[in-house]
Amino acid sequence: MQPREDFLLKAYELGIIKFGNFTLKSGIESPFYVDLRPLASSPQLLKTLANNLLDLVEDVEYDLICGVPYAALPMATTMSLTSNIPLIIKRKENKGYGTKRMVEGVFTEGQSCLLVEDVITSGQSLLETIDQVEREGLRVKDLVVVLDRAQGGSEKLKEQGYNVKTLFTIHEVIDILHKYHRLSDDEAKKIKDFLALPPEAVPAKQRIALENKKIVHPVGKRLVELALKKQSNLIASADLITSDEIIDFAKKVGDHIVALKLHSDIIQDFSDNLIVELKKIAREKEFLLFEDRKFGDIGNTQELQFKKSIYKISDWADLVTVHPIGGLESLKVFENTGVITIVEMSSKGTLTDDYYFTKAINVSEQSGNVLGSVAQRQVPDNLLLFTPGVNISSTGDSKGQQYNTPELVFKNYHTDFMIVGRGIYKAVDVKTAAKEYQTLGWISYLQSLNN
Repeated sequence: MQPREDFLLKAYELGIIKFGNFTLKSGIESPFYVDLRPLASSPQLLKTLANNLLDLVEDVEYDLICGVPYAALPMATTMSLTSNIPLIIKRKENKGYGTKRMVEGVFTEGQSCLLVEDVITSGQSLLETIDQVEREGLRVKDLVVVLDRAQGGSEKLKEQGYNVKTLFTIHEVIDILHKYHRLSDDEAKKIKDFLALPPEAVPAKQRIALENKKIVHPVGKRLVELALKKQSNLIASADLITSDEIIDFAKKVGDHIVALKLHSDIIQDFSDNLIVELKKIAREKEFLLFEDRKFGDIGNTQELQFKKSIYKISDWADLVTVHPIGGLESLKVFENTGVITIVEMSSKGTLTDDYYFTKAINVSEQSGNVLGSVAQRQVPDNLLLFTPGVNISSTGDSKGQQYNTPELVFKNYHTDFMIVGRGIYKAVDVKTAAKEYQTLGWISYLQSLNN
């Protein structure tokens, strides 16, 4: 066995590449998913990787090493320690305080910098990194990459005059794993067939109609039934602070929505009478009550908040939102209520990155209490997708909220239910606004079925 093969097989055991069916952020269905961050947890493999990368560029002259954040940072650091070549750190974003520089470290204008990247796909993120590094007065000519996904990135960079050296291509990875029986013949063929497609020909995931989604949770089934009956995928967010406002709002929008979303802890005069009245309106106009509590604690605390708080959420809420950060066990306390996990947020600068998204989705799929998730991208078909931040007349606010149109969320994200707040409750005519969103949302959903 060659040293490169030995390294790859050991790295594979850490879970750096997984095979199955994965929906990428672009919406493309991929038979494999690459994440090299686990290598940072194995000092020996990290040292081996650093030596392998340094061997690739042994004929290249450079003054500095820079890892593209974040996965390549441990690799670049280990290469710097091994070679005694200084390391500089490129920030992911400008923090707005301190030095406010995008590149940190000791360097002088005109020095040459070797960029280190974990995976190259389209090459766009590397071009952006190169631009930011060169703005600091440094020169970038050479790049070293652990894995090339063979989707045009290396070619794009080479066309623009950069030298790109890769330790593995995805084709080599597949061949090695197949050779040593980590992949079956059928699995290897499926991936090779996928890789043979040009990037623009890779088929995007087709959305599934609501009536065909395999939703098991009874509240999820009821929500789908209401959507099909009322021809509405609209959830109205009543971010209002008095009972009178909320009751009036519910009466006006009830015919056009499938659920009314509340924040009970902002209602200044919350009472049992409010809930009695809302339940009555919900029965008459056929919609569910949705408490956007965003539970996010250990199971015992969540159970107390859910069942014993002054809001008595467990007595009336059909749906609740929960951050799955507490893990699978913490979701078991929400009996007889539909759980919607928050796996991604719509605010600018949100910390719910790709890694968190993947972990949160896995927990959501394993829990029998979860019927769907809040996200800004596609989710597995056994979950309903709820997308907030929908507005037809605004792109955002001063507090970081970013809005999307109904057409975009249904076409690109395969949203099942859109959540609209200020677009309705701040409208001059609330009922008319709700009807407009209902119509636009349902048309956008129907059109997305034909894409």
